[in-house]
Amino acid sequence: MTLFDGITQRVIETPRLNVSILEREGDSETTPGDRTVILVHGNVSSSLFWQELMQDLPSDLRVIAIDLRGFGGSEHAPIDATRGVRDFSDDVHATLEALGIGRAHFVGWSMGGGVIMQYALDHGALSLTLESPISPYGVGPTRRDGSRLTEDDAGCGGGGTNPDFVQRIIDHDETDEAATSPRSVFRASYVAPGFTSEHEDVWVTSMLSTSTATGNYPGDSTTSESWPGFAPGTIGVLNTMAPKYFDVSGIVDLAEKPPILWVHGLLDAIVSDASLYDFNNLGKLGIVPGWPGDEAAPPQPMVSQMRDVLARYSDAGGHVTELALEDVGHTAHIERPAEFRHALLTAIGYVGPSAHPSPPTEAIILRSSD
Repeated sequence: MTLFDGITQRVIETPRLNVSILEREGDSETTPGDRTVILVHGNVSSSLFWQELMQDLPSDLRVIAIDLRGFGGSEHAPIDATRGVRDFSDDVHATLEALGIGRAHFVGWSMGGGVIMQYALDHGALSLTLESPISPYGVGPTRRDGSRLTEDDAGCGGGGTNPDFVQRIIDHDETDEAATSPRSVFRASYVAPGFTSEHEDVWVTSMLSTSTATGNYPGDSTTSESWPGFAPGTIGVLNTMAPKYFDVSGIVDLAEKPPILWVHGLLDAIVSDASLYDFNNLGKLGIVPGWPGDEAAPPQPMVSQMRDVLARYSDAGGHVTELALEDVGHTAHIERPAEFRHALLTAIGYVGPSAHPSPPTEAIILRSSD
């Protein structure tokens, strides 16, 4: 069974597409927006990854986890990458409109962090919890200030995926026989080394729900005269995050700035200043041959870019809290659920009978700015 106790699934019809959501039994549809939490997953995953958190959040909240298009039980409609992640964020908005939900609290993990930042720009939000979010300048060759290294963003987008990994998603490979199997990728990249989960089979099932139909994952690519020889195309998941299409640093200029909680693991292999998914970093490490050097192709400083934009957000009047967790990888809500839950409830200003005392703080580095 992929659904945990107390979790239900249904499909919402919207004018854009049919969207699958997870809810909790007993949550009230009349719950106000300031007690409604919307969970948005990341790439190669689905709403299933949120179930432990959903179970653990107070019962007087309304909690909804949404499957983005091409993931989980949602419709596998093609993605126009030239809109950045707006296809995703507009789908979320259409879903909430169909449910009669206005402004709410949003939690976005990895790519989902980019989606909810875009959502805040276009539709507004009560708060944003960014878990291991992609850089506000996208995922691709950029300098720390967000300026692009090449005109075509060479080295990112749909052409950067290992084709064997894609094939194993198509084949629904649940084994750990190869480093490119989803299960092996989960262990090596989604969590910190040595972390184990009793629900690993569910997480792998979630990864395998990723659609590889045309216009979904990973997306198309074009050739490039710049190293490493490929650049983003115009459709599909990975191209939505290319810097030429994606830039949410404009959150700094929002007139109404929702409070932001930024949660990230210090052992994150995916979103990092030295990401193992960054071709420029792989070239610098000697894994990809022909790297032209730091001046032409420096690794993207993803975490530093996030910190810089949030510092400007704070300077402009926004409230920002950073929670950096030691010995944690890409999935803090699974690896350190108590710390994540407490930080989230604090971020949304929750006060109620289900509030738990603060967890131990030995593994927390907490910074807050007004």
